[in-house]
Amino acid sequence: MSELDPHAAFVELEREIGLLLRRARAISSRLATQLHPDLDGAAFGLLALLQDAGPLRASDLVARLGLDKSTVSRQVASLVGLGLVDRSADPDDRRAQVLTPSAEGAARLAQIRDARRERWEADLGDWPAQDVATLAELLHRLNRIGEARAREAGEE
Repeated sequence: MSELDPHAAFVELEREIGLLLRRARAISSRLATQLHPDLDGAAFGLLALLQDAGPLRASDLVARLGLDKSTVSRQVASLVGLGLVDRSADPDDRRAQVLTPSAEGAARLAQIRDARRERWEADLGDWPAQDVATLAELLHRLNRIGEARAREAGEE
């Protein structure tokens, strides 16, 4: 058995993650259109974050997503205008507003997430469940590293 070249392993990892990210962006754009024909792909991720971690202030979204204020503001305005996100007074600071998915936004997002999960189940249906669980755990670990780096850099 030949010894694994660590550098080659990282080259392959970078290539595969790059491909995964490019596909993820394309999928997000398609899913955004399914969510609402006038929704932009980046706003889909913002809505998903609000569903998973909300309610959040716009400034929280800026920090978590690493985007500039004007981009987040445009996406929030679009989501609110399409009836997919609600604004309400922040209970901790009545001068600020928090954002949450509207009932319509949450319902549409749930439908898309269910369809996406079903697609994963179909695509990986012949994988052993343990392999799927291992992939999920490895991705979880990778995401925690990214979150820690973002916090260190003051991005979150």
